[in-house]
Amino acid sequence: MVRAAGDGIKKSSAARDWMGPIVVNTTGFCASLMKDRNYLWYLGVQRIQPMHSTSPLTQWVLPTMPVLLDSVALTATDKISPMIQLTWTSLVLSPLDIKHDSFIYVMLQPILLALCALSGIVLLTSINRYRARMAKLNAIPTIGHAGFFLSYMSAYEFLRNANDIIQEGYNCYPNSVFKVPLLDRWLVVISGTSMIEDIRRATDEQLSLVEAAKDMLHTDTFLGKSTLDDPDLGGFIQTALTRKISLKASEVHDEIVGAFEDEIPETPDWIKVPTLSKVLNIVCRASNRLFVGLPLCRDEEWKTLNIEYTRMISSSFQVTNLFPKFIQPIVKWYLNPRPVAYACAFKHLQPIILDRLEKMKAHGKEWEGPDDLLTWIMKDADGNREMLDPEELIGKILFMNMVAINTTSSAFTHALLNLALRLELIQPLRDEAERAIQDEGWTKAAMGKMRMMDSFLMESQRMSGSPPVHIHRMPVHDFTFSNGTVLPAGTVVMTCVRAIHLDDDNYPNASKFDSLRSYKKRRMEGESLKHQMVTPQPDYLSFGIGKHACPGRFFAVSLLKFLLSHVLLHYDIKLDEGEKPKANVFGARLNADAKTQVMFKRRSV
Repeated sequence: MVRAAGDGIKKSSAARDWMGPIVVNTTGFCASLMKDRNYLWYLGVQRIQPMHSTSPLTQWVLPTMPVLLDSVALTATDKISPMIQLTWTSLVLSPLDIKHDSFIYVMLQPILLALCALSGIVLLTSINRYRARMAKLNAIPTIGHAGFFLSYMSAYEFLRNANDIIQEGYNCYPNSVFKVPLLDRWLVVISGTSMIEDIRRATDEQLSLVEAAKDMLHTDTFLGKSTLDDPDLGGFIQTALTRKISLKASEVHDEIVGAFEDEIPETPDWIKVPTLSKVLNIVCRASNRLFVGLPLCRDEEWKTLNIEYTRMISSSFQVTNLFPKFIQPIVKWYLNPRPVAYACAFKHLQPIILDRLEKMKAHGKEWEGPDDLLTWIMKDADGNREMLDPEELIGKILFMNMVAINTTSSAFTHALLNLALRLELIQPLRDEAERAIQDEGWTKAAMGKMRMMDSFLMESQRMSGSPPVHIHRMPVHDFTFSNGTVLPAGTVVMTCVRAIHLDDDNYPNASKFDSLRSYKKRRMEGESLKHQMVTPQPDYLSFGIGKHACPGRFFAVSLLKFLLSHVLLHYDIKLDEGEKPKANVFGARLNADAKTQVMFKRRSV
């Protein structure tokens, strides 16, 4: 029991105002108390002087914790967690007073000195690394201001006018490299096909897509850490979707027909259609017929979830990058749409997943299950419990929706606007689609025969769907390009896209929309398999380059042809008088035109 001057410590002002020594008359544990208004707080032992002990152990420290003096008598075991048992029975503890001979001072002095020294070492190391990194970055020419304050002016200008800034860099430093300031970093941009080849050949250990996506797109927060970290996901998506679109083409076509009937009914009179919003609904529904099947693909809440999640992901990372890096964790936490999206997705998918898991357990590999992407992923897990976790599966389905909706909706919106702007292209494309479908039906083989349509879609994407920069990579260690340029570790590098796509050296008369540009190239001897929309090339970068080229591009292009064929065979389209598609660029991001409307009516036969 703890007592002061031989009397019990009571709940009184006298006890609270006590400033003398505390005598501990108990075999057990001890504490030092300090007055703080109506409470006494245990802050640690300064110096323990044994009164009746010859023990050489004269100094101890106990953990800091509050002790509320509201009991008549305070026992050590009642209020203080035991840490060190003392063998003596009477000790005197001095009130806490940090002096030069106090225990806290004696103990903390070397710790504080060590911390100061360590902080200094860390600071100096960080400064040296920063200087070394900046020396390498300073060797790369800058478009805009390079000074600390003026660079922020250039960064704001990049948000408004990225196309012209990247074009200036492309013109000033052809087949080379330059950098532009962003609000939260320096962005290195490569402008030559030889350096694009360096990116294509680089390994993940040299130039990492995943690390660049985490750093610039914040995928570990907005998408979940396991989505892009799965090394097998890209190959699985490419194999599964490419194979299944052939087998399930009739179902995808059936969903497209129903979606158009609901979103853009065939009327004898012209109607204005808010193109992007309708396209989003149609693409989401058609994609999810393959992803999760009926009836969920038609569920309004499910469609809204995936469309809004896609929009929120895009806007969230753009807004996050407007802030300095040290604030970004707070901004990401505030903006993160993933918790709400996952909660809604759980409501729809968790019962389906649990039901399929039970059937897989009961029937083993003999269970076929619904023929959709969700089942394919579950079977591909091959019993791996981590990969079969509902949260893991839901994350992959949401990720697939985000990629499919974003890529395909944007490309199809650009295609509709370009077609409505050039009515002379409708009939040749319509004739080709009718011939192919008459021969092959609504199949992937029929889509493969539509070479003029492939050329048109490719040209539409080249002219209208090219962002200023694309293809994120980050060197894990310093990376040296073939021309000797050193890219410091941790720097995001991207590739000029729009400037390359509009370069006359790559595309003669590049500013002209030529719907047969790649079609004519494929008719040349030995070129029939080249110059396709799904084929990444150093001068055509819409789907990326190398082994990290978009794995779902075969599915996306097939779906685009299904969608455009349906429009050609069932509708007449045009732009309203005075309407003209507008580019919607914010920084490095190109967004589909959400304002321009296309007019539809039932096809005139």
